[in-house]
Amino acid sequence: MTSDITLFVNPSAGRGRGARAAQPAARVLREAGFSVRTVLGTDAPDALRRAREAVAGGTGALIAVGGDGMTSLALRAVAGTRTPLGVVAAGTGNDFARASGLPVRDPVAAARVVATALKGDGGRPVDLGRVGETWFGTVLASGFDSRVNDRGNRMRFPTGRLRYDVAMVAELAALRPIPYRMRLDDGPEQLIEATLVAVGNGSSYGGGMRICAGARLDDGLFDVTVVGPCRRTTLLTVFPKVYRGTHLGHPQVTTHRAAKVTLAVDSGHEPVTGYADGERLGPLPVTAETVPGAVRLLGAR
Repeated sequence: MTSDITLFVNPSAGRGRGARAAQPAARVLREAGFSVRTVLGTDAPDALRRAREAVAGGTGALIAVGGDGMTSLALRAVAGTRTPLGVVAAGTGNDFARASGLPVRDPVAAARVVATALKGDGGRPVDLGRVGETWFGTVLASGFDSRVNDRGNRMRFPTGRLRYDVAMVAELAALRPIPYRMRLDDGPEQLIEATLVAVGNGSSYGGGMRICAGARLDDGLFDVTVVGPCRRTTLLTVFPKVYRGTHLGHPQVTTHRAAKVTLAVDSGHEPVTGYADGERLGPLPVTAETVPGAVRLLGAR
């Protein structure tokens, strides 16, 4: 293994925590004997291009410093290659790091985990999800939560997290079930009405919402959570339980396990957007497949 490794940094993650995390992480890695190069990007496509160049150039590891958005870009750069991935989680949500048992908002501890793994077992294989050419590590979301994202992304005021709180209130007012067509693996197409369908490679999204609480990163399967038709009061009752994962026991919630999931909506229904790792995929239909051992993750338990 080469001692040359790459820090892949989002300086704006977590209101600047990404930039602040990079320096102590780099120091720990250099003290451990590694030659550290830092890669930044002017925007997401530029950052991804630079990360892929580092991987193609033979870097010994790609270390994502930032939040889930940066980790998702890093996953796309290393998926299917022999380059291991490290994560210094310094963002707001950090769902992928939490699911992997990695330190969160502790760059020194995270860098030590990376250094130990690089000198030891070289990381362990974990699964990723894939939709077309797009890889994801946590959850593919569709339905109520993706509508909140759509609305929040269109809004210019208010700013920050409050924008999505306002978007959620607006979507609650317009709440209605979605006529899904869902296929699990090569089984028959199921016609279901649901408030949302989440396909989890990892267990959580949105900063700790354990929508697919039983999902594992190393079992070769998605956990699929279907929230059936809900009244507003029911959804407001169920939603807080998502942070503990106890929503899975609610009568309106069903779960499935599959290696391939296809989601579509009836042709006469308005489009429903899919989001993976919080990034917009586009309108359904989408087919997601698990790819076992798609990346070697440094320090994962």
